[in-house]
Amino acid sequence: MTKIEAIIQPLKLDAVKTALIEAGIEGITILEARGHGRQKGHTEFYRGREYTIDLLPKVKLEIVIPDDLRERVVQTILGAARTGHIGDGKIFISRVDDAIRIRNDERGEAAL
Repeated sequence: MTKIEAIIQPLKLDAVKTALIEAGIEGITILEARGHGRQKGHTEFYRGREYTIDLLPKVKLEIVIPDDLRERVVQTILGAARTGHIGDGKIFISRVDDAIRIRNDERGEAAL
Protein backbone atom coordinates (compact mmCIF):
# COMPACT_ATOMS: atom_id res chain seq x y z
CA MET A 1 0.00 0.00 0.00
CA THR A 2 1.05 3.60 -0.61
CA LYS A 3 0.35 6.78 1.33
CA ILE A 4 0.19 9.97 -0.67
CA GLU A 5 0.34 13.29 1.14
CA ALA A 6 -0.27 16.41 -0.90
CA ILE A 7 0.07 20.01 0.24
CA ILE A 8 -1.98 22.24 -2.07
CA GLN A 9 -3.44 25.72 -2.26
CA PRO A 10 -6.86 26.02 -0.55
CA LEU A 11 -8.46 27.42 -3.70
CA LYS A 12 -7.59 24.18 -5.54
CA LEU A 13 -9.21 21.85 -2.98
CA ASP A 14 -12.56 21.46 -4.76
CA ALA A 15 -10.92 20.78 -8.13
CA VAL A 16 -8.55 18.18 -6.65
CA LYS A 17 -11.29 16.50 -4.62
CA THR A 18 -13.60 16.29 -7.64
CA ALA A 19 -10.83 14.92 -9.85
CA LEU A 20 -9.92 12.24 -7.28
CA ILE A 21 -13.55 11.15 -6.91
CA GLU A 22 -13.87 10.94 -10.71
CA ALA A 23 -10.69 8.81 -10.75
CA GLY A 24 -12.35 6.35 -8.36
CA ILE A 25 -10.55 7.34 -5.16
CA GLU A 26 -12.92 7.09 -2.20
CA GLY A 27 -10.99 7.65 1.03
CA ILE A 28 -9.42 11.09 1.51
CA THR A 29 -8.44 12.89 4.71
CA ILE A 30 -8.30 16.67 4.40
CA LEU A 31 -6.52 18.89 6.94
CA GLU A 32 -6.12 22.65 7.14
CA ALA A 33 -2.47 23.61 7.43
CA ARG A 34 -0.23 26.66 7.50
CA GLY A 35 3.30 26.89 6.19
CA HIS A 36 5.64 28.17 3.53
CA GLY A 37 8.17 26.93 1.07
CA ARG A 38 10.31 29.04 -1.19
CA GLN A 39 7.79 31.91 -1.31
CA LYS A 40 8.48 32.72 2.41
CA GLY A 41 5.21 34.61 2.87
CA HIS A 42 4.60 38.26 2.11
CA THR A 43 4.16 41.71 3.69
CA GLU A 44 0.79 43.48 3.97
CA PHE A 45 -0.51 46.75 5.36
CA TYR A 46 -3.48 46.91 7.73
CA ARG A 47 -4.69 50.23 9.16
CA GLY A 48 -1.46 51.90 8.18
CA ARG A 49 0.80 49.33 9.83
CA GLU A 50 3.00 46.87 8.02
CA TYR A 51 3.07 43.22 9.09
CA THR A 52 4.50 40.02 7.67
CA ILE A 53 2.47 36.92 6.88
CA ASP A 54 5.04 34.14 6.87
CA LEU A 55 2.78 31.12 7.38
CA LEU A 56 0.39 30.87 4.46
CA PRO A 57 -2.84 28.85 4.49
CA LYS A 58 -2.53 25.44 2.80
CA VAL A 59 -4.54 22.23 2.62
CA LYS A 60 -3.06 18.79 3.26
CA LEU A 61 -4.58 15.71 1.66
CA GLU A 62 -3.77 12.22 2.93
CA ILE A 63 -4.71 9.21 0.82
CA VAL A 64 -3.80 5.55 1.37
CA ILE A 65 -4.26 3.44 -1.75
CA PRO A 66 -3.28 0.10 -3.28
CA ASP A 67 0.11 0.32 -5.02
CA ASP A 68 -1.40 -0.07 -8.49
CA LEU A 69 -3.29 3.25 -8.17
CA ARG A 70 -0.22 5.26 -7.19
CA GLU A 71 0.59 6.89 -10.54
CA ARG A 72 -3.07 7.58 -11.35
CA VAL A 73 -3.53 9.46 -8.07
CA VAL A 74 -0.30 11.43 -8.47
CA GLN A 75 -1.19 12.49 -12.03
CA THR A 76 -4.72 13.40 -10.95
CA ILE A 77 -3.45 15.66 -8.16
CA LEU A 78 -0.82 17.24 -10.42
CA GLY A 79 -3.38 17.99 -13.12
CA ALA A 80 -5.97 19.48 -10.77
CA ALA A 81 -3.68 21.42 -8.38
CA ARG A 82 -1.17 22.99 -10.78
CA THR A 83 -1.42 26.71 -11.50
CA GLY A 84 2.16 27.09 -12.71
CA HIS A 85 3.01 29.64 -10.02
CA ILE A 86 5.17 29.40 -6.94
CA GLY A 87 3.29 27.93 -3.97
CA ASP A 88 1.39 25.21 -5.87
CA GLY A 89 2.50 22.67 -3.26
CA LYS A 90 4.20 19.31 -2.95
CA ILE A 91 3.35 15.60 -3.09
CA PHE A 92 5.01 13.10 -0.74
CA ILE A 93 4.82 9.35 -1.33
CA SER A 94 5.59 6.69 1.28
CA ARG A 95 5.00 2.99 1.91
CA VAL A 96 2.35 1.74 4.33
CA ASP A 97 3.06 -1.60 5.99
CA ASP A 98 -0.46 -2.34 7.18
CA ALA A 99 -3.93 -0.88 7.62
CA ILE A 100 -6.57 -2.10 10.06
CA ARG A 101 -10.27 -1.26 9.94
CA ILE A 102 -11.25 -0.73 13.58
CA ARG A 103 -14.90 -1.77 13.08
CA ASN A 104 -14.22 -5.38 12.04
CA ASP A 105 -10.45 -5.98 12.16
CA GLU A 106 -10.04 -6.18 8.36
CA ARG A 107 -6.38 -5.81 7.42
CA GLY A 108 -4.32 -4.72 4.45
CA GLU A 109 -5.98 -3.47 1.26
CA ALA A 110 -9.34 -4.84 2.45
CA ALA A 111 -9.27 -2.20 5.20
CA LEU A 112 -9.01 0.63 2.69
